Amino acid sequence: MWAGVITELQSAGLEAIALANPLRSVASDAAYIANAATQIDGPVLLTGHCYGGAVITATGSAAGNVVGLVYVAGFALDVGESALDITSRFPSQLLPALRPATFPGVNGDPAVELYFDREAYPQLFAADLPYRQAAVAAAVQRPITAAAFEEKAPAAAWKTTPSWYTVATADQLIPPQAQRFMAQRAGAHAIEIAASHAITLTQSAAVAGQIAAASRGSHPPPDKPT
Repeated sequence: MWAGVITELQSAGLEAIALANPLRSVASDAAYIANAATQIDGPVLLTGHCYGGAVITATGSAAGNVVGLVYVAGFALDVGESALDITSRFPSQLLPALRPATFPGVNGDPAVELYFDREAYPQLFAADLPYRQAAVAAAVQRPITAAAFEEKAPAAAWKTTPSWYTVATADQLIPPQAQRFMAQRAGAHAIEIAASHAITLTQSAAVAGQIAAASRGSHPPPDKPT
């Protein structure tokens, strides 16, 4: 998802790392990303797409060197709010497209994780990608637990940390009106791009441009290395 964006950022002289989001729970995923962020010597600008937005929202309150948040068609949740709450408030094609599967959870007890329907994926997730590329993306998708999708955000870092938001105006999974609502609520510096939910793949240069702008506009907190 991030290869094209990172190529653009590296060409602009910006260091970027695509961390593996576990997709297991908001709190534990945020703790995982926060641990990785705190091991970086210097200020960190977190970027999150889709559920990744929920994770960076919580991570930004846990890692002291985070200086900004960049949402790319992502869930900028408030405290006590879940991704499910947003999708229920702003109906979309997301919930009907999810398919459950069981997996062994904690102590071997069965738990549920969610995939996008592979046949619906090219049209709903990535309508502006060539079909073959979208079909490959559907085949390599990683599932999120149902519990993570329903989990309430424990913190909302956008309340104290500068934020940026890229709205995908052709997104069928997180409706543009939901994205605009979250961006406005967060006081984010927002731009709009005509793209599907696969915006990082189809509009890599534009997304990288917003991240670069955020890098220039964010500042490290006091007593942090520059």
